[in-house]
Amino acid sequence: MVPFGQGMAVAVKTSQKKSATRSGAKAVQREQPKKTGSSAIARQAKDVIMAGQSTPAEALRIFDALPIVDLDFMIGRWQGSGIHTDHPMDGLLENYAWFGKEFIDADHVHPLLFTNASGSLFIVNPARMPMGLALTQQWLKRPFMRGLFRLFRFLLTTAQTKARLRMTELRGKVSATMCYDDLPIHDCFRRVDPNTVLGYMDFKHMDAPFFFALRRTGD
Repeated sequence: MVPFGQGMAVAVKTSQKKSATRSGAKAVQREQPKKTGSSAIARQAKDVIMAGQSTPAEALRIFDALPIVDLDFMIGRWQGSGIHTDHPMDGLLENYAWFGKEFIDADHVHPLLFTNASGSLFIVNPARMPMGLALTQQWLKRPFMRGLFRLFRFLLTTAQTKARLRMTELRGKVSATMCYDDLPIHDCFRRVDPNTVLGYMDFKHMDAPFFFALRRTGD
């Protein structure tokens, strides 16, 4: 027979163990919605990237909800695509056969890679691109401009890197950001998956951000 006092101690320990088990289960249940929410945002981002379009509010909501990336995450070559949000720059880069970006290290970045008619890459100096005109002159998106761009690319190309990577704050989060050397433009990145980021182009002369996606090429 177990003494009365010892029996009470056993009962208390058993009750505490059950309570701890229930608390652990509740903690797991509390964590689950966070994981599900993160996965849901990633899926929504991929849907927007796949469609290549979104509303400005939806693109901003998704961007704000995505996690940050650090500088090392961005190292490598990335292929880009625009996300149309009824922005003046929608379709502009694609019209000139924009390929993407290449991050060599934090201090050496090629911000604008394009393809020629044979599919080879060439590097463009952003300072020689009419970024300000692109916000008001929609004729720059006409198909014939691609031919002219390629024909006179020798005036635009460079072998030098024209941007850097830094951690900067945007909309309450500090994340990897590509800072142009000669233009008031920052491209801030948020993680969609290990090989995809959503980009937010913050140009001093724009009233609204331009959204785009980058996919790691493995080159």
